Order: sequence, then structure tokens, then C-alpha cells
Amino acid sequence: MIEAGKNILKKFCESIPKSIFGSERVHFILNNVAGLSEDEKITLRETFNSFLTFMLKSEASDFELGGHGNAGYIWFRIHGIKKRVNELPQFTNDESATLIASLLSENQKKFLWENKNLDFSYSFEDEKNKLSNRFRSDAFFDLDTLSLNMRAINQLIRPIESLEFHPNAIRTMSHSYIKFGLSLITGITGSGKSSTLDSIVDYHNKFDPCHIIILASPVEYVHKSNVALIKHREVGRDVMSFKEGIIQSLRQDPDIIIVGEMRDPETIMAALEVTDTGHKVFSTLHTSSAVESIDRIIAEVHPNEQERVRNRLADVLISVVSQKLVPSLDGKRVLAKEVLIVTPSVRAAIKNNNTSEIYMMINQGGPQGMITLEQDLKRLYLERKISLETAITYANNKTRINQILAA
Repeated sequence: MIEAGKNILKKFCESIPKSIFGSERVHFILNNVAGLSEDEKITLRETFNSFLTFMLKSEASDFELGGHGNAGYIWFRIHGIKKRVNELPQFTNDESATLIASLLSENQKKFLWENKNLDFSYSFEDEKNKLSNRFRSDAFFDLDTLSLNMRAINQLIRPIESLEFHPNAIRTMSHSYIKFGLSLITGITGSGKSSTLDSIVDYHNKFDPCHIIILASPVEYVHKSNVALIKHREVGRDVMSFKEGIIQSLRQDPDIIIVGEMRDPETIMAALEVTDTGHKVFSTLHTSSAVESIDRIIAEVHPNEQERVRNRLADVLISVVSQKLVPSLDGKRVLAKEVLIVTPSVRAAIKNNNTSEIYMMINQGGPQGMITLEQDLKRLYLERKISLETAITYANNKTRINQILAA
């Protein structure tokens, strides 16, 4: 199968005029790959799926194909480490671009050329195991060549209990306990934010007869309605933007709205406004601590709006979970997290622009369900799940982690 796919790619790439250079070669591929026969398209798709199957068997989280930086190789990220895959064939830049283009619809190819980037979801059926494998995908340009990253979406949702939250932290995120308010899941790319959101959705789906609308770019795990009614809307496919999806959701009778990412001031304001109307909202930010998350939201808006946003955020914010996936002693990764529960003291600190005081409130808020990242790293170290070096390396506050480890 792979050899047949390679032959199709070689033959197609030989048709590219030698007079075309740079990104125009990608443009030619995007415009002409549709001319392949149906059998050739199927063979390329099956070839590509065989690479993803090998990826899953290798326990890799990410797949990289094409682009100047790949130097012809396919790369995997396995347990946090990026590796060149020597077991799979090499591809020229034109062959990689052709293989990537063969996965896309006409609208997606047009969007990719115009915007130089495309977020999309991809799935295929594993005939042997009768499983649907889904991937979060991003196609982009790398020095006038086409590159692709795919992240495997875990088909097994971790029960929220396995994430080791304090019972009170789970209550604050529960719609049956608090009907409205904003809860944030934050962390750097690849820190497991989407997996935590999926655990929260699954938690509600087991016992809460509510309506959940998920806005994502792209949709990753697809939940099946059980006790809860769950709708999925993919940005760019089902709705034009996060902001539009949030506004439209008000006419769709939701109880819980999942906003995949608060990535711009318009989305942030829309999320705060819909929370103000009495809905429960969950969203994510690319920040590494609870305090940074609060400061980021306020800093994202115009200075003239910051005072109003600060007061509104203080009124609607319920909790912030900031997490990292850190290397464990068994060669895999384990979740470390910081949890902020918004108490009257925290609310006052946000309104008075004294967010620097919040870290110590988290540090002393254990009985309320709070924990700093440093406290959680110490816990993981004492439970012999991570090394001392890892605990220090992944701490946000190096002085604090050394203090509490020495205590």
C-alpha cells in the first residue's frame, strides 16, 4: 500500500512544471490534486491512514509531515519527546504537499492558500478494531513548503475523579451545584486542557439533564448524548467564529457553553456577557498560572474597558485550573495543576487590581479546594511519581518550590 502511494505521489509531482518555484508549487498542487482518479485518491488516503495507525501503535501524541524543517522525514512526539521516524518512508516537499492536499476539501484548500494556515479535524475508521480515530490537525506553510501537524484525540475520556481534584473544586465546576459562572482551564499548548474539558463534559453527561453546546476549532472528541444533550459546533464549518457561536448559542437554549479558546478580545467579551446572562461557561487560555490567566483577560481589552472588565470578571469567575503535563518516573507524563476557587477575598483582590495577592490565597486555600502548582508538584514528588529535578524544573515559582521542598 505504501509503495503504491509513493508511486502515485511521484507520478503526480513529475507533472509539476519545473518553471514554478516557491509557494507557487504548493498552489499548483492545491489546484490540481483533485484531478487524481478515485482509485488514486483512495490509495493516498489509505497510505496516510497507515502512517497514523503506526503513530497510534507507537503511543505518539503528535504527527508531523512535510515542510522545510522536516527534511523529508515524518516525526512523532512520544511521551513529550520529538523523534524522527526512521521506520517510515521519506518524502520530498512536493510529495508531502500532495499527500496533505489530498486530505482536504475544495473549500479547505482555498482557505489554506488564502490564510496560509488551516485548522481542521480528521478521522478514519480502524477496520480491524472497529474504532473511529480522530485527530486535531493544522496545515501551514514553512518556508514556502506545506507542513502538517496532527494530534491524536484520546478516545477514552478520563473520569474527572482520576484528575485528583479536591471535592469542592469539582462542585464549583458542576452545573447542578452552581448554575452560572465562568470556569477556566489554562495551560500551554499540549498541557491536556481539551482532555480536562472533555472529562468535565463527560461528568455532566452521566447525571445532569442539561444542554451543553461545545464550540471548538476544531471539534476533537465527539460526545454522545446520554443524560445531557450535547451539541458540537466547529468554528469555520458550523459557525464562522467563537464570538458568533457564543452569541448564537443564546437562542439555542443552552445550560452549559464550552468555548474552545478565548483567543481575542471579542471572544473574551462575548464569553463574559453570556456568563452574565446566567449560563455556565467553560473556556481555555494559553497561560501558565491562575493569576496570569486573570491578568491576561484584563490586559486583552482596551485600557478604557479594563476597569469594567475587571469588575465583570470578578463577578462571574468561579474557578481557574492551570495545568501542566510533566515527565513521570515511568517514562510517561502526569498531570500537575494549580486550582483557584474564587472566594470573596479573591473577588475583592480582582476588583481592587491586587491580583498579586491571589497566589498566597491559593497557597492557604487548601480547605476550600485550592492548591498552587508548587504544592501539587511537591505532592507528586512525595508520591514518587516525578523526580525532584522535574518538580523544580516545572514550577512557576522557583523560590517557592525550593522553600516548600525544604520544609
